[in-house]
Amino acid sequence: MANSSTHTVLVTGATGYVGGRLVPLLLELGHHVRAMVRSPRKLACRPWASHPGLDIVQADLHDPQSLAAALQGCSAVFYLVHSMTARHHDFKDADRKAAYNMVRALKGSSVQRVIYLSGLVPDDANLSPHLKSRAEVAEILSLSDAPVTVLRAAQIIGSGSASFELVRYLVDRLPIMITPKWIFMQCQPIAITNVLEYLARILDHPETTGKTYDIGGPDILTYRELFDIYAQEAGLRRRWIIPVPVLTPYLSSLWLNLVTPVPTVLARPLVEGLRNKVVCTENAIRDIIPQPLLSVRESIRRALERVRQHAVPTRWSDAGNTRTAEWLACGDAPFAGGTVVRSAHVVGIHATPEEVWPLIRRIGGETGWYRGDLLWRLRGFADKLIGGPGLRRGRRDPESLLVGDALDFWRVLRVEDNSHLLLHAEMRVPGEALLEFRLAPTRNGEGRPGKTPETRLSLAAHFMPRGLGGMLYWYAMAPFHAYLFSGMLKAIARGTGRDITFGPRPAGAEEVDQCSLPERNGPQDQ
Repeated sequence: MANSSTHTVLVTGATGYVGGRLVPLLLELGHHVRAMVRSPRKLACRPWASHPGLDIVQADLHDPQSLAAALQGCSAVFYLVHSMTARHHDFKDADRKAAYNMVRALKGSSVQRVIYLSGLVPDDANLSPHLKSRAEVAEILSLSDAPVTVLRAAQIIGSGSASFELVRYLVDRLPIMITPKWIFMQCQPIAITNVLEYLARILDHPETTGKTYDIGGPDILTYRELFDIYAQEAGLRRRWIIPVPVLTPYLSSLWLNLVTPVPTVLARPLVEGLRNKVVCTENAIRDIIPQPLLSVRESIRRALERVRQHAVPTRWSDAGNTRTAEWLACGDAPFAGGTVVRSAHVVGIHATPEEVWPLIRRIGGETGWYRGDLLWRLRGFADKLIGGPGLRRGRRDPESLLVGDALDFWRVLRVEDNSHLLLHAEMRVPGEALLEFRLAPTRNGEGRPGKTPETRLSLAAHFMPRGLGGMLYWYAMAPFHAYLFSGMLKAIARGTGRDITFGPRPAGAEEVDQCSLPERNGPQDQ
């Protein structure tokens, strides 16, 4: 191993796009890593989660008490968080508060340095709100007792990154594009491989403590040129691009929300940042940490290859909440959480749970939802129109599901092979919704020669409406639920190639096993 350091390094945002790749790299280099997350379950299923050099700690930058505990005994902190998610209505305010909380928690701690991955902020009086916020966070962190090293990057190109996904979906789907005039603005993207190398190796260079460095790839090009290179690497014809002066960032973000999987809450700050020229003003880091810098073409080629191989370890959409709804916690009185409505269906299949599970595991994405795909697409399109994620996020891998994965407009809360899949709705709905699949063997056929075991497959939607609008929404959707759920169960059963023993039929209240759902989470997992 390259480094035998025994010091503990804290990585905030360990389930995010960069953090989820940095943690295993630091472990490989011999560092003892403490991964700070709001939802530990999201890391428990990662292949490196059982590494002896890893501690997983549950904490939140907006919970000062948990943050102070997470910092205990750490010598360095990687600050990799940002708040451009649906969780925060005002990302600038959320980022500001998180940075101040970190400064307070660092006071009197053992931390000797902080490494902050920021945006490449140009010397421009007309900075976008996103870049202003990145610069402000750097200023706030500099107030702490621990000196801060700032690495400033423009667009990060890699499989699953927001910048790459924006380019990919725009160029893949639109042979003709009407764009704002920012299409001719210059930028200096950098490959995720190079970003990770700079982050991991910066610990070995104490001379970088307290300094700021621009990090960028070898190419300076316009967004038009970036689109052209992507089209060439993807085997597409050159796209027709028509720049117009009238598209505002707001209109552009709405358009991106419809065409790409990136929601408006993230698309708008990104689009606003495109009006600024983001090019490195100095390259001192290249002499301190020399490494082969990937060209934009090579970065895109590698990212496309990973997408084709379904080998994308982290995605921009990984940073989602995986808390279990409190109103499904066992032990509460029926009225404790408010009105909860359910729609459940069940089917019996002459098969084992192991034979049925692969069809459940592959649901969504390119596989679809087994019944009414047109209705699902219409629902996804409607969700996009009102700023939700829609169906275009797809899924990380067509064959495997991990806790925390984005699955179309759902988030995976629980995966138990051959028995249980629980999804939380991230589409825009007037309330909170979950979709649950359960598999359980029955006693039918047990001990009877020649009889195939029977599996009971149930599908249940749980919904806690918000106000009258929520109730109206639920009852308006009820006929579609009955059509979709029974059809989905029948299609899954037939997909096994085995006989249906009963149903699909509505499941009674006694058949919805609510108390086998996960227990409620602690306060830091909110």
